[in-house]
Amino acid sequence: MAIKVTMPRLSDTMTEGTVATWLKKVGDKISEGDILAEIETDKATMEFESFNEGTLLHIGIPEGETAPVDSLLAIIGNEGEDISALLSGGEAAPAAEAKTEAPAATETKKEETAPAAKPAASLPAGVVVVTMPRLSDTMTEGTVATWLKKVGDTVAEGDILAEIETDKATMEFESFNEGTLLYIGIQEGNTAPVDSLLAIIGPAGTDISGIADGYVAGGAAPQAAPAAEETKAAPAAEAAAPVAQEAPADGKRILASPLAKKIASDKGIQLTQVKGSGENGRIVKSDIENFTPAAAAPQAAPAAKADAAAAPKVFVPAGEVFTEEIKNSQMRKIIAKRLSESLFTAPHYNLVIEVAMDEAMKSRATINTVPDTKVSFNDMVIKACALALKKHPKINSQWKEDAIIINHHVNIGVAVAVEDGLVVPVLKFTDAMSLSQIGASVRDLAGRAKNKKLGPAEMEGSTFTVSNLGMFGITEFNSIINQPNSAILSVGAIVEKPVVKNGQIVVGNTMMLSLACDHRTIDGATGAQFLQTLKQYIENPVTMLA
Repeated sequence: MAIKVTMPRLSDTMTEGTVATWLKKVGDKISEGDILAEIETDKATMEFESFNEGTLLHIGIPEGETAPVDSLLAIIGNEGEDISALLSGGEAAPAAEAKTEAPAATETKKEETAPAAKPAASLPAGVVVVTMPRLSDTMTEGTVATWLKKVGDTVAEGDILAEIETDKATMEFESFNEGTLLYIGIQEGNTAPVDSLLAIIGPAGTDISGIADGYVAGGAAPQAAPAAEETKAAPAAEAAAPVAQEAPADGKRILASPLAKKIASDKGIQLTQVKGSGENGRIVKSDIENFTPAAAAPQAAPAAKADAAAAPKVFVPAGEVFTEEIKNSQMRKIIAKRLSESLFTAPHYNLVIEVAMDEAMKSRATINTVPDTKVSFNDMVIKACALALKKHPKINSQWKEDAIIINHHVNIGVAVAVEDGLVVPVLKFTDAMSLSQIGASVRDLAGRAKNKKLGPAEMEGSTFTVSNLGMFGITEFNSIINQPNSAILSVGAIVEKPVVKNGQIVVGNTMMLSLACDHRTIDGATGAQFLQTLKQYIENPVTMLA
């Protein structure tokens, strides 16, 4: 059965996309996970992969052309299949076909559940169906972490509706429409596929029961907003406003995101006391979360103490069995899935080498005497990896069933531990960066990763990965390859120990490096030669400046 593929929403603000390059042509065989095209969004050019398999029967948007989100991008089906009904139906598949495919919609054929599959004529005037967005190129489902609006609230264009956990980060999802929030389709903490019914927005009091039944499996009753509730909502919002949205004495408007305002209101923080880190000084979520009240604002202290006193403590009687269940976040689920796939599909082996760090320590101390320069040992390792990869491009590769792809550009991913798991921001064209540029970029990316402020484009396109646990005193460990990379370097702590130099036992500093390789793409000798080159660069840092 032929499947319609629509223009995806690859960023939270994307309303249209441009097909930069088609990587498949009509008649080509498509496997699940194949890259169909490169699509330019409002933020970056991103690869769009297929969630289906079959033959590419039709291309709806030629290279270089722009189309709105949910426009017909392509049709995939069986070779020789008649797709005239899909083409003549425009954006909406025939009703009989949609009905036939409904049972499979929860598996791979998510395109049939998109809002375009419901005729626009069936929606009352002013009513808009909001679906679970695809906030990253690999996202197939999302979890609603927090609703920032409730049924009956007035929604303006640009208001943040909810925080959504993707496979990469928790991101704010803003409304592209205005009206009243009439229905919530996915409750907080629940997970649903991309294009599932997320919410319905429209004029207050509109009957949306038929719409909700058409999108929600099992016909869940719609949560229409009563007039009384809507009337009460406005005064409540006004009552909360003086705390978080108080205007400064000079009368200038405070620039703050809706989410930042809500959190500030909940915490009793005056926005006038917060310095914004966003564009034009705009206050964002992280500014509120990292805000420390000044001594001149004693009113916040009693509240904090009261909250601390009220926090319940878990009492575990001695000798009794006690367990705690923590629900897996979307990020944790994806990490588990991808690392399992990597370990069980790629034949891993590890090569270990010990590196003398005395010269690197001297060089780092000299470099950091330069004003406004801060270089870490990890930065030096990353730079050395980038140069070594240029000499050994087979390490900088990826496996495909019919070919090995050698990347002649170097994009190094740096593993960063965050509260929910692990993210890998990417340094693009690392070999062209200086040590100080690498240091500044890593600090910026790591800081924003921990504050969940990385964009999807900043975590894509790595060709090699570095993971460092040396700061925790770990001397040696092995990592699982971050696919589609073919290798990952594990960096241990620098250890002071007796070493032999010129036939004498002296005190030296060494560091263990472990390279995990995919044996499908990298032979043992190739990996060993890469480590030898890497060792030479690190032990003689001046060679990295040549």
